[in-house]
Amino acid sequence: MQPEQAPTLLLVHGAWHGAWCWEEKFAPRLRELGHTVATMDLPGHGGSGGARIPWFSIRDYVDAVQAEMTRLGGPCVVIGHSMGGFVVQKLMERRPANLAGAGLVAAAPPFGVNGVVRHLLASRPLDLLRATLTADLYHLVREPDMARALFYSHTMTDEEAADYWARLQNESFRAFLDMLVLDLPKPRKVAAALPRWVVGGGQDQIFPPQVVQRTAAAYRCKARIYPDMAHNLMLDHGWARVAEDLSRWVGRLQRDARAA
Repeated sequence: MQPEQAPTLLLVHGAWHGAWCWEEKFAPRLRELGHTVATMDLPGHGGSGGARIPWFSIRDYVDAVQAEMTRLGGPCVVIGHSMGGFVVQKLMERRPANLAGAGLVAAAPPFGVNGVVRHLLASRPLDLLRATLTADLYHLVREPDMARALFYSHTMTDEEAADYWARLQNESFRAFLDMLVLDLPKPRKVAAALPRWVVGGGQDQIFPPQVVQRTAAAYRCKARIYPDMAHNLMLDHGWARVAEDLSRWVGRLQRDARAA
């Protein structure tokens, strides 16, 4: 990163979500803190449309993020949540020239999402079976209470959780298979000098703290865990702390670049 160039923060959403999950609170706060922030809908999500959403691959998503980085120009710090964090890990392997840093927020781990499958087998076996047989992952979030249990802590109000649930959509079953076994990240391919920021929620039912810590260890860094927060760190109560911590980390990157 050139010392005189402040990076653009590109925020990448996770499964079932869209750019809206960042734009609700998190991205506006980062802009208030002085950052240039971009959000995007992955193929088939939000405003991007796409009737073939069940079949997009993780590679399709990585291609889209890299294309957005090219469009933005200049250095980018790319931050991904959940499945978006998995996409960012695959992007890190490619080493695009303008990737100035990478953030993994409650990210799907490089060793795959089999832990999520085990959790659903224990807690919701019929829903998991239905989703698998129909290749339709919306079955896992089809009711507000289902989404609330997956994404939010007990501090989230029913009204807020229902509002966010109404914006969810289906997710690619092919991408799920890629995260399970077909296209796992290879941390050894990531440039050692690339700055990383890894965070998770202490109440996360999808990728609990021990998974986040293993992800950080795979990328030779340490994770920060927010003990009272769940999976959707950009929306759950306490989201502002996460945004401000990210802002401070990016500020350190800029100071380090000026000092180099």
